[in-house]
Amino acid sequence: MNEASGQQKSPIDNTSAFAEPDGITEKQVAVYLAQHPEFFVKHPALLEQLQLPHAQKGSVSLVERQSEQLRQKVRLLNTKLSQLISIAKQNEAIYRIYADLNLRVLKCTDISSVQFVLEDVMQEQLNLSSVALKPYKGAFALPEIQRKLFAEKRFKDNDFFFGRLSEHEKKLLFSDQQAESVALLRLGENGELGILAIGSNDPGHFNPDMDTLLITQLQQFLSILLPKLLAY
Repeated sequence: MNEASGQQKSPIDNTSAFAEPDGITEKQVAVYLAQHPEFFVKHPALLEQLQLPHAQKGSVSLVERQSEQLRQKVRLLNTKLSQLISIAKQNEAIYRIYADLNLRVLKCTDISSVQFVLEDVMQEQLNLSSVALKPYKGAFALPEIQRKLFAEKRFKDNDFFFGRLSEHEKKLLFSDQQAESVALLRLGENGELGILAIGSNDPGHFNPDMDTLLITQLQQFLSILLPKLLAY
């Protein structure tokens, strides 16, 4: 009992040291609690009696709200983890496909067999729409005027091009095959051996921001092989 008033103390009236002065603001309360995270540890009874509005459940305790928020974070983290695992598995599968492709390419003995292997892997295993190997020498050589067109328009600053081509360019490289977005690779140390062109039905599949690690390895393997096949 309160000796002065004869009234019983409230069960949460054990915070007299923190009596609020007139005119205190919500911001001041928030700042104080942020600076004193141990406040509710020292006053657990107050924590248990706080009620917060909830859209579906009416009023809930602060502990319940914190627990719910924690569960939501855990669910979100689990979802993100599952997505990362799925992406990692996909990347591993693609890496294995490229590793097998590189070995198969090195065993080829002529340009036709290289083209066959590229089509088999790119179209059947990677679900790409088209692939064309255009050497600068031999029976399948890309005409010099077309070679200059791509060099000046698509390979000014890089040995790669990712994006979309004009209808005329697609016709030169892929004939009647579909290629809504493409990856173009110059082959050879200085791009002197030819072009590898890969097409996708998806306009956004090949884009300038994509990773080039695996496709660079394929470029290097072809650059090693082609001089032997083309008798440079």
